[in-house]
Amino acid sequence: MPPRQPRTRAPHEKHFEAVVIGAGVTGLAAARRIAELEPNARVLVIDSSTIGEGSSGRNSGFLINLPHNTGMSGHGSPVEIARKQIRLYNEGTDWLKSLVDRYAIDCGWNPAGKYHAAATADGERRLQEALSHYREWGVPYRELDQDELQSALGTRYYRYGYHSDTNIFVQPAALVRGLADNLPTNVTLWENEPVQSLSRRKPFRIRTRSRTLSADRVVIANNGFASKLGFARDRVFTIYTYAALTPELPAEELAKLGVGPEWGVIPANRLGSTLRRTGSGRFMVRSAYSYESEQSIARVRSLLQDCYRRRFPNMRAFDFEHVWGGVTALTRNGAVYFGRVEDGLYISLGCNGAGMIKGTMFGKLLGEMACDAQSPQLADALGFERPTWLPPEPIRRLAVVTAINYQKYRAGIER
Repeated sequence: MPPRQPRTRAPHEKHFEAVVIGAGVTGLAAARRIAELEPNARVLVIDSSTIGEGSSGRNSGFLINLPHNTGMSGHGSPVEIARKQIRLYNEGTDWLKSLVDRYAIDCGWNPAGKYHAAATADGERRLQEALSHYREWGVPYRELDQDELQSALGTRYYRYGYHSDTNIFVQPAALVRGLADNLPTNVTLWENEPVQSLSRRKPFRIRTRSRTLSADRVVIANNGFASKLGFARDRVFTIYTYAALTPELPAEELAKLGVGPEWGVIPANRLGSTLRRTGSGRFMVRSAYSYESEQSIARVRSLLQDCYRRRFPNMRAFDFEHVWGGVTALTRNGAVYFGRVEDGLYISLGCNGAGMIKGTMFGKLLGEMACDAQSPQLADALGFERPTWLPPEPIRRLAVVTAINYQKYRAGIER
């Protein structure tokens, strides 16, 4: 994509009816919904970086409308809770698609579905467990053996898999830029301006790098970075994950990547490698995790090239044009940290690695909550399990790093 010209001009106003901290999909959805419900309200969205440079633009571009955490509890049986999540995510998908259509956002929207694939017997067992949930939820799928996967993907690396239509591909940075550039007229966007502190009572005082503002309501939607403002420190932690993208591949090389013009693979193990053949003729691989700090790009490049080479040994080269890392926010039990913190203060954090649709819908609902709107969808979201407690450092680091290393061991060649 071409470089973005960020909106760095400070607003003239010193007071706003609502301030949203974080301009990813969650914050943009919350700001849009507040502005729609209260067209005379002045809404400010502040982000410490340039739109599209955060996690909403750095992910693999899968918009998945199924529960990421199949063990989530709440009001109802596990099947009822899962179906509530699916209804929410489907509504979020429809809302997002309506915005893409209305504003002609060129983000490569493609409802091509996704593959899940396993390279080991343990991975196959995990996929079979996932399909048992699909059957309970009424989600259709198609199973594939090794020969069928080779035809679809161009590799015999995987022994078993399935395909479902529960995914849409996008260029995520193009999507989030388009959403930001088409906000309602009563929303002001302020980029590259870190928020340094926030008071906890009305009227809220928001201190940024260059000035102090006040607001009647504040929405916290900056995911794992909310801990820097003193929120959710004992509920949310961050990890880095990494990805790489090849240059545009010639036709003879693309022919080695299966028959479809665009596809994506979700690994059987959470610490496995996600793959994507993009509609623009590139190949992407995402793998590896580190706790709270980034690995070196040289080490990441070598690791991702190894993942690529092992799956497609017949490719002519394994060069990448882009290699990058990004932060994702996790909770111990996979639940979203969502709701009202104080009177006038609202929060949605913890995407748990599947945040594009979830973040959009929870941001929309958070905006409605900030406007005192009620709906069955909001009631469902508030009825889900809350994030569980995290131990303090250094116990937390030890626990997370141990879990990552254990999952690496379990993943084996799934990585």
